[in-house]
Amino acid sequence: MWHGNTIYFTSDRGPEHHLNLYSYDVSSKQVEQLTHYAEWDVMWPSLGPDAVIFENAGYLYTYDFQSKQPKKVTIELPADRPAALKHWDNVGRLATDFDIAPDGKRAVFSARGDVFTVPAKEGSVRNVTRTPGIREQKVSWSPDGRWIAYVSDRTGEDEIYISPQDGLGKEQQITSGYKGFKFAPVWSPDSKKIAWGDKDINLWWIDITEKKPVKVDHDDYAEITNYNWSPDSKWLAYDKQSENNYAVVYLYSLPDQKSTAVTSSLNNSYDAVFDPEGKYLYFLSDRDFNEVLGNVDFEFANPKTTRVYIVTLKKDEQSPLGVQSDETEIKSKEPSPMIMDQDVATDPKGKKASKNDKNASEDDKDKGKDKDKDKDKKEKPVEVKIDLDGIQSRVVALPTDPAVIRTFAAGKGFLYYSTVAAQGLDGPLPGESTAVHAYDLKDRKEKTLIEGVERFALSFDGSKLLYEGEGGNPRAAHTYGIIDAKPAGEAKKVGDGVLSLNGMRAEIDPPQEWKNVFNEVWRQERDYFYEAEMNGVDWQKMHDKYAQLLPAVSDRYSLTYILGEMIGELSNSHTYVGGGDYPDLHPVNVGLLGVDYELDESSGRYRIKKIYPGENWNAELRSPLTEPGINVKEGDYLLAVNGQQLRAPQDPYQAFVNTGNETVTLTVNSKPSEDSSRNVVVKPINDEYNLRELNMINTNRKKVDDATGGKVGYVYLPDMGSPGLNEFVKQYFPQLRKQGLIIDIRYNGGGFVDELIFERLRRILAGMGSARNWQSGTVPSNVFNGPMVCLTNHYAASDGDLFSYMFKYYKLGPLIGERTWGGVRGIRGEFPLMDGGYITRPEFARYDLTSQWIVENRGVQPDIVVTNRPEQVVSGKDPQLDRAIEEVMKGIQANPKQLPPRPPALPPYPAGPS
Repeated sequence: MWHGNTIYFTSDRGPEHHLNLYSYDVSSKQVEQLTHYAEWDVMWPSLGPDAVIFENAGYLYTYDFQSKQPKKVTIELPADRPAALKHWDNVGRLATDFDIAPDGKRAVFSARGDVFTVPAKEGSVRNVTRTPGIREQKVSWSPDGRWIAYVSDRTGEDEIYISPQDGLGKEQQITSGYKGFKFAPVWSPDSKKIAWGDKDINLWWIDITEKKPVKVDHDDYAEITNYNWSPDSKWLAYDKQSENNYAVVYLYSLPDQKSTAVTSSLNNSYDAVFDPEGKYLYFLSDRDFNEVLGNVDFEFANPKTTRVYIVTLKKDEQSPLGVQSDETEIKSKEPSPMIMDQDVATDPKGKKASKNDKNASEDDKDKGKDKDKDKDKKEKPVEVKIDLDGIQSRVVALPTDPAVIRTFAAGKGFLYYSTVAAQGLDGPLPGESTAVHAYDLKDRKEKTLIEGVERFALSFDGSKLLYEGEGGNPRAAHTYGIIDAKPAGEAKKVGDGVLSLNGMRAEIDPPQEWKNVFNEVWRQERDYFYEAEMNGVDWQKMHDKYAQLLPAVSDRYSLTYILGEMIGELSNSHTYVGGGDYPDLHPVNVGLLGVDYELDESSGRYRIKKIYPGENWNAELRSPLTEPGINVKEGDYLLAVNGQQLRAPQDPYQAFVNTGNETVTLTVNSKPSEDSSRNVVVKPINDEYNLRELNMINTNRKKVDDATGGKVGYVYLPDMGSPGLNEFVKQYFPQLRKQGLIIDIRYNGGGFVDELIFERLRRILAGMGSARNWQSGTVPSNVFNGPMVCLTNHYAASDGDLFSYMFKYYKLGPLIGERTWGGVRGIRGEFPLMDGGYITRPEFARYDLTSQWIVENRGVQPDIVVTNRPEQVVSGKDPQLDRAIEEVMKGIQANPKQLPPRPPALPPYPAGPS
């Protein structure tokens, strides 16, 4: 902010380590600190005629230029604070997890902190918990139908509770005293025990009556999130990760308190479930390696590796997939002559027993008793017997195609699993769909049960299946339904057996919710931040400090701001918070033509100054005015849109409101009049970013090409995700035979694919391959052989930081530009909050081979520092690119790398080795 001879700005350079107001005197070139706030930042400074106004700790202050003192401004805004008032809302769209009643007649959901049950057909929706401001989630219905278990944070930490499924009885707290987050509770079949995992990567079980937790196992490498009970409730099957990142399936005996590995770390095996009859253990494993080779590069991938595998629990148990043999049925009830002769021979009196014989009648009685015994045996509870010795050798594969499997469950005689399409970085590969399959172990056939479903829950009795149909994006409302689990006829579709969630209404108390969200965000960082020392920050103090502001919060925007400020105290990257209960702002689109306009002041008409060319075969790079038959040129005038005249001072974009991807008629002419004008029909796009980025890439490549006589290639990477990797493939391989290469990662938005790119950049020419009628080629086939440079700047972030760091580390060439952003502590996605918002947690950090933390809060310093000043960029200049051209040409001149020519032809008897 410039006032008179002074520039005012904020900085945290002072001893307070908080933003304060500073001034810079243009004449004396002296910097002076004007405020000295030690607890809160000076935020949102704005210049007035005789003062700067700013916010601090939720209050407004003015800094008067005359008195040079800050003064608190008292402002009263009487209001109803409507966003903070209690209200009722339908919360079905915020369902986060679900389960199904053991008989399939109801479903249970957790949504916006409450637990609801919903009938399959008849009856009302029940809110089982009714706890505004408390978050209950991770629901599970007990096999006997009596209880619903869930995780609640009502104590301030995650604990497991159970409540009567009808909501009429007394809730019971099952666990207590734990500080941290718990994963989903899983009931034992006898409905007496619950297993769960926790954030400290432990696995536990507890008797709901005794309430004394028993630790099952601990993993050193990842959370234990898959665990299931045997049908007799005496065993737990689970998997934990090994040092090589492969999961191993274990069986834990409750009586013996001992775990035994069922699989080895040579295969990735997980998600084990027991056969309801106690004969088998089923699990998923990645053991199919039909590698797919790339079309552009000689590379491989294994997109479909997973199948279901079966272990017989007893040594003498026949495999359900054992050898089958069709045998002839003997229909006659009379014994064969051979058997009759044997009976006579063994009868001491040499007589056959008649049907009326006393012995025969006794035999019939015995048979009746045997039938009664069989009946009793069927009704007897399953007792699981496991021969642990040699169990790893009793694994067989389900004879199905390998797939990408998500949800997995077992019923009596059936296995259920969902498969999804193989995933590219841009999403599912076309031509495949998501579906739930049922495998009939008796008939040994797989059938599609329902299409378009990834997540489901199987009822305990195996009769019903509750599915979740995707809503199109992660935050859209989903469709839920209950269908028969046994496949019959055509596959079901999303919408069959649909459940009505309209009755899932809850009373919302925003201030209580905001308090819950605040505490959970604080706890998430406390428990998952990459180091327990929290970068030296007193995290409890930060909680107490920012909690003071909660009473002043009147809407979700203010809460989000406070959350951002609190996690910002960690001085760490990737601490994001957003979403939540915002009002629907009803945004409108603005159609775009991919052009720059300029005003012809003499006529008041708009002229098309520049048309950005695209690649019209690609929907993401369609340029409306360059499509076949449009025939609009740079310099033409845009006179009207859909018949409405366009003249200054009207903004030209105003004429395109709500026209994105809609048919629009443009009136154009080569002069600013309607005389000889013509109409053209176009379809505007919603976003010009990709077109403008493509123009920048092509402009820079042409500049490099012209300046180097075609010797040097240019590759721009916008990020290290799907767009960046696609651009690398698109730009790098066509320029492999250039003599030099410039890699430009300025403004790189980060991601995770730097390792994949460096696998290509680090290839070394090892030889040449030759054929009689072809030009010689390189070994490896796709290898660049020449000097490289990399361009970076202060907007290269996250994996853009790491790419800059590793380019220097691998000594691929000079790094040119400005010091990078400096944020490399990574996250694993967004975690949902009670009101539909989200939080991220920086869990993963980098350090070097000398055990020093790298890059974070420092960035990567280039080998050659070149700054692009704003006025240079605006005028079309690019000193950084100019320097990159200079440096790569130096490398070509100093060490020109030519591909070696083909050797001379060999004689009939070539000389042997010397």
